[in-house]
Amino acid sequence: MKKFLSLLLALCFCAGLVPSVVSADAAVTRIKDVAKVQGVRSNQLMGYGLVVGLNDTGDSTSSLNTAQSVVNMLRAYGITVSTGQIKAKNVAAVMVTATLPPFVREGDTIDVTVSSIGDADSVQGGTLLQTPLKAANGIVYAVAQGAVSTGGFMAGNGGGSNVQKNFPTVGTTPNGAIVERTVEDDLGQDGTLALSIANPDFTTASRIAGAINAQYGSVAKATNPGRIDISIPAYYKSNVVGFISGLENLPIMPDNVAKVVVNERTGTIVMGGNVSVDEVAITQGGLSIHVQKNNTVSQPDPLSYGTTVTARNVQVSAKDDKSSTIVLPATTNVSDIVGALNAVGATPRDIISILQAMKSAGALHAELQII
Repeated sequence: MKKFLSLLLALCFCAGLVPSVVSADAAVTRIKDVAKVQGVRSNQLMGYGLVVGLNDTGDSTSSLNTAQSVVNMLRAYGITVSTGQIKAKNVAAVMVTATLPPFVREGDTIDVTVSSIGDADSVQGGTLLQTPLKAANGIVYAVAQGAVSTGGFMAGNGGGSNVQKNFPTVGTTPNGAIVERTVEDDLGQDGTLALSIANPDFTTASRIAGAINAQYGSVAKATNPGRIDISIPAYYKSNVVGFISGLENLPIMPDNVAKVVVNERTGTIVMGGNVSVDEVAITQGGLSIHVQKNNTVSQPDPLSYGTTVTARNVQVSAKDDKSSTIVLPATTNVSDIVGALNAVGATPRDIISILQAMKSAGALHAELQII
């Protein structure tokens, strides 16, 4: 127990959670680490396609959508067949997904993920046929095609004995999609920018706006806890990228809500350095009950024609542990909290219960989050 609390205290010091020993500039970070420029975002793409060239590991004849897809594809090349004539186990119907990064141009390539939607055993070794990838607005932004690479395999003899590693029904095609349409960006074209804060907070937003104004003049305004509106200075109108680079590297000190995070499954407790408590008395103790069962065998006397009898003896003992009481003074030091809980000999489970009780009593001034 003492080793656990000592380790927790050491982690708190290493993480810079004890404000009495860590300088204020230890929490200084860059704006780019807590905020991003609005409009700089990725877009999700998706398409339906076929993977061919499989070694008898494709969809079965019960997958009617696969057969119909093959028929439609062949019809486009002037070949007419019916779905009943398609019995190809070397074809699998798949969904193709990709992420279109910001600022990509026509001709750039992106990675795609190929996932079986039928009853194929594996798409290993197959080739994805040309598949248009659409965004949520229904417009095609990329076209995918190429060899499919999987990170697993499946082997078997057909008699019910199979060996599988990872998921061979999902594969990737590195650089398998060619961008056909650019997502238009007008970053800074109207002379303004906006920053989006990852964890909205009034104090953090105010500090970011203050840091920008101190560097570039009165150009930034905190519209709300999660957004900073910025007017691009006239001398940066032709160099928006340089202006954004300067913004991202400005140092600021973000602020966070005092929080205690508790994981009841593992007994892990993480407390921020801005956690404070009022003076509170803690009593810790418990009742231990031990139940022991012993089975005894009673043998009859010789020639008595008796039978062997098994008897169960149950012994119950109870022990009321001596309670420990400690008064925790008002403090803002995490080491004081850990030291006080250590003084009462609390286990990790006890500490969780104590923190919950302190929160209910109004003595713990922090958000208690149980995961």
